[in-house]
Amino acid sequence: MNWNKEAEQIMEERFGGDNEMALATCRGNVPSVRTVNATYWEGCFYVITYGLSRKMEEIRDNPTVALSGDWFTCHGTAESLGWFGKEENKALAAHLRQSFASWIDNGHNDFADENTIILQVRVTDAVLLSHGRRFEK
Repeated sequence: MNWNKEAEQIMEERFGGDNEMALATCRGNVPSVRTVNATYWEGCFYVITYGLSRKMEEIRDNPTVALSGDWFTCHGTAESLGWFGKEENKALAAHLRQSFASWIDNGHNDFADENTIILQVRVTDAVLLSHGRRFEK
């Protein structure tokens, strides 16, 4: 995502840690929205989720999603990066462990299960509001 430097800094400060955000998917003409823990890193949002969930079924059918939280809204393309423990995900998984440190090992996730995946949302367009200013992508 190509923000100007100021907008990117706001994104990193506001969303670079653990954030509760609304994630919307759509199957057919039926939208679904749920709250997820997400973090922003290197131009994308990341979520740890279960690969066999309804959310992921809907994303496989239609990878266009929307995210919203803290005076920010966007559309993006969602993609499973596969199992959290996969070698190719090692650096990202370490980053996510740090971002989600307050809850990641509370027993909610089974990291031995290959269906525990990393969901990446690559932002395609967005609106960010900060101190009376509007930034658009």
